[in-house]
Amino acid sequence: MRRWRGALLCAGVTCALSGCRHKVTAPQLPQILVPVELVEIPEPSLPLLEVPQIKAPPMPVAAAAAHPHRERRKPVVKAVITPSATAATEAETQQQEQAAAIGSLSTGGDTSPRAQQEAADLIASVDKRLNGLPPQTSDDQKAQMSKVRNFQKQAQDALSSGDVEGAKNLATKAKLLLDDMEKQ
Repeated sequence: MRRWRGALLCAGVTCALSGCRHKVTAPQLPQILVPVELVEIPEPSLPLLEVPQIKAPPMPVAAAAAHPHRERRKPVVKAVITPSATAATEAETQQQEQAAAIGSLSTGGDTSPRAQQEAADLIASVDKRLNGLPPQTSDDQKAQMSKVRNFQKQAQDALSSGDVEGAKNLATKAKLLLDDMEKQ
């Protein structure tokens, strides 16, 4: 029985490997005896576009950005004022200070010690949170940190000038910006 299986297996392998016996041959095409003209295809005449010249800004230099030049404030020289002109100049300076006050947007309503303490606490909490941030921040966060510090400084100046409501508003703005920055 084993011999018959082995012989049958060898015969099957031989038939499978021998290939197809019905090979199809393609009919031969007749030879072309008449000459044929070659047709030239004309090239399309499309208008060529000119490459626009783009002037790129100069490459920024990192060394120059590392040490920005800051203008130093010049000390204010106060003139000697006579007692008769003192009253007139005091009125002018008060008007200028009121116009240039940081918290001039507020109505100047509440000046109680409790409101002043709340504003001071709010400024102190923003300062503490700002100092607690890690020094390695992205450029977007550095710009936002600068805005927070600016609002905080303005709030402190408003509080020292007596504008409690303006100080609260500016400190709240700094706090909200700091909240947004910490969410990112």
